[in-house]
Amino acid sequence: MIIEQLYTGCLAQGAYYIESNGEAAIIDPLRETSPYIRKSNKAGARIKYVFETHFHADFVSGHIDLAQKTGATIVYGPNANTTYEAYHAEDGETFALGHVTIKVLHTPGHTLESTTYLLIDETGKDHAIFTGDTLFIGDVGRPDLAIKGDLTEHDLAGMLYDSLQTKIMPLADDVIVYPAHGAGSACGKNMSKETTDRLGNQKRFNYALRTKSREEFIEKVLDGLTTAPAYFAENARLNKEGYESIDRVLQRGSQTFSPDAFEAAVNETGALILDVREAADFAKGFIPNAINIGLNGQFAPWVGALIPDLTQPIALVAPEGQEGETVLRLARVGYDNCIGFLEGGFGAWQKAGKEVDQIDSISAEEFSNRWQQNPHIPIVDVRKPTEFAAEHVAGASPVSLDNINDHMADIPRHEPVYVHCAGGYRSMVANSILKARGFDNVINVEGGLAAIRKTAVTVTSGASVI
Repeated sequence: MIIEQLYTGCLAQGAYYIESNGEAAIIDPLRETSPYIRKSNKAGARIKYVFETHFHADFVSGHIDLAQKTGATIVYGPNANTTYEAYHAEDGETFALGHVTIKVLHTPGHTLESTTYLLIDETGKDHAIFTGDTLFIGDVGRPDLAIKGDLTEHDLAGMLYDSLQTKIMPLADDVIVYPAHGAGSACGKNMSKETTDRLGNQKRFNYALRTKSREEFIEKVLDGLTTAPAYFAENARLNKEGYESIDRVLQRGSQTFSPDAFEAAVNETGALILDVREAADFAKGFIPNAINIGLNGQFAPWVGALIPDLTQPIALVAPEGQEGETVLRLARVGYDNCIGFLEGGFGAWQKAGKEVDQIDSISAEEFSNRWQQNPHIPIVDVRKPTEFAAEHVAGASPVSLDNINDHMADIPRHEPVYVHCAGGYRSMVANSILKARGFDNVINVEGGLAAIRKTAVTVTSGASVI
């Protein structure tokens, strides 16, 4: 028996490859199919099943393409109504995979169809659970994403409590927990950086499993939930109803444009120019109206949070050699309408003598000098509300990056505005959006609050935030 976790840091997501006696199963695959097919081919195994724990909201699963390419059966638990062919298992149903068995444990709460898969080894012993978004390491799934009709988040939280108590807690302490996500995912609020653990440790240390009553569980699980990213609902719909082949999406996004052709294509299609270079490189020069979301950060979730329309045509500016990776990472969260990329990257644009814009970017030390001369200079902090509440520059205005599109009116337009985050990634994203919206006086503070703390600028704590 082989179990392999395929973890993708950008999405904080874990997919799983299970193999036994020439048969393989994939649990919660990402959209690209080649890693799973290569792995099974190398082992001489046939992919028999693609198990889905639920309709994922934070990424588009590869289940449909993978099933079409391999002949595998897509398996969901109860309550999962799809418009494509899939097997809808009953609670307690078992599936043979080589010499091992996979058992369906219906665990509604995160969503109504949420299902945990229990792996029973060759000896008949419970070996591992693949919990999807039902149970994380240090947390449980948020119960506010599948609200419909008269069903409330309190109702779903209660279902989640019942699922954990009746299906998960009775299992042995040495059972291994394999969740769908780790720290950084918006599917929970208190996830550990660890991506697997023994169930016994979770019983002892996971706050949600240590609650003494259903009421206490509901209260603690619902406390502190932030608004779900805007793209979640659309990704869940795609996973439920189907989507375009990943091969066609990648082929379309691989089209190359010369600078003149790139400019013409943007004008013709109304494409958003997405520049995925690092923040420091972007600041020095970029195509006017381009938005910077760097590949070196949580690229896909920020794309999902900040580009509200998944059908928006996108024209890419990427470091040479990373164009294909960028198209793939966009497709993982349902942005399938990438029309292609600028051949030769931004350097080609410069060589062609095209118009270039810049972001004024200063060091934390220079920011400190200006702040000491005038402590009332406009400062915009684009970190999360919890980060701002913990500590912030005295006099700074909180406008979290997630909500920046809705709070343009709160930002001064006709005077210099100093924008910072924690380390510099998010502030450059924010500055690029503001620049594209006509804010010509934005100034990026390099290194963010981490660098500002080392200066004479006053950092305080405690405030309400946007």
